[in-house]
Amino acid sequence: MRAVVADDSVLLREGLARLLAESGVEVVGFAGDADSLLEAVAEHEPDIALVDIRMPPSFTHEGAEAAVALRARYPELGILLLSQSLESRYALDLARTSPRRFGYLLKDRVLDVGALIDAVERVAAGGTVLDPDVVSQFLARAASRDRFGTLTERERETLELMAAGRSNQAIARAMVVTERTVETFVASIFSKLDLPPEPDDHRRVLAVLAWLQR
Repeated sequence: MRAVVADDSVLLREGLARLLAESGVEVVGFAGDADSLLEAVAEHEPDIALVDIRMPPSFTHEGAEAAVALRARYPELGILLLSQSLESRYALDLARTSPRRFGYLLKDRVLDVGALIDAVERVAAGGTVLDPDVVSQFLARAASRDRFGTLTERERETLELMAAGRSNQAIARAMVVTERTVETFVASIFSKLDLPPEPDDHRRVLAVLAWLQR
């Protein structure tokens, strides 16, 4: 198996290369930025590319964007995204649209050599590998979307006004309903978003945060 390793950290690139080589994977190219990655894959035609999501110059999503471009150009190339923290946008898009030969691991996970090699082999063979923490986040977001889907139109309007900082009295005026009706909407929102009364929690704030982060 032949691999290209793309990460702006020289130490990490060399460390990954050593771990891969010890397990029989030939590292045929290195890259420190997205452009170099595209060039290395075109030159060496590897079986798999290990790609850091955050790369120069902005260290935001250059690596992930390069992975999307690679998938479009080389559908049979295995792509294993690596990230220091949870970065779901591009990983979720790739997992949905091109699940074959795709993997996403947090960098902490690659310290386990067995987990790294297993992921590389499975992705190169056509499988899909997702870090357990990534799966948990995806499922949590899906569950959140499902909960919001149960809100009525009036409950959504109430929550939007709550997010704008309006009191129940102000919401009642804006919606042309009684304050008691708003209280009913708010109670229903708390119930549907699974926000039971807790002595240390401010449910109104938690509901608004969930709405803003959905």
